[in-house]
Amino acid sequence: MSAVRGSRRACVAALCAGLVAVAGQEAQAAPPGAVAIAGDVKHALVVDAEALRAYPADAQVSFRAERQINGQPQQGSVVKGVRLIALLEQAGLAARDRNDWRRTVVVAIARDGYRAVFSWPELSNTAGGAQAMVGYERDGAPLADGPLVVLAPADTRTGPRHVKLLQRIEVRILRD
Repeated sequence: MSAVRGSRRACVAALCAGLVAVAGQEAQAAPPGAVAIAGDVKHALVVDAEALRAYPADAQVSFRAERQINGQPQQGSVVKGVRLIALLEQAGLAARDRNDWRRTVVVAIARDGYRAVFSWPELSNTAGGAQAMVGYERDGAPLADGPLVVLAPADTRTGPRHVKLLQRIEVRILRD
């Protein structure tokens, strides 16, 4: 009987540990219309469109989205947002050594599980990375494809890293 009790205690302990892990993940989830920035950061953040509009001018970015339908150019629209690196710098990288930034990845995650990956060096050290943004408005109106999106306008093909219905941005330092 004591072996059975020990086994039950181990099961209960494992279940409790699992619930604690799930509760920790829930705490990082952002409410609808907001994005949580978490992971290997000094300060976890939760921001919504209103908070993004309040960022200083040097953190704001906009671009004219051009597209063609059946080979015919369509009128472009202007998308506004905040530089992704500005948000990450506000959260701060929880680096253990001075080279951790070189092995850090940033994963933008949508509510449906879609993910796009950036590297910290790309975002902080390239012209294309400086344009990556968390978008909050198109032509002065809220976005049709979710309250917040991640866009990489300098990409040759912008679709693969266009994250609609943005929920979370995870920062991970890749260590051995």
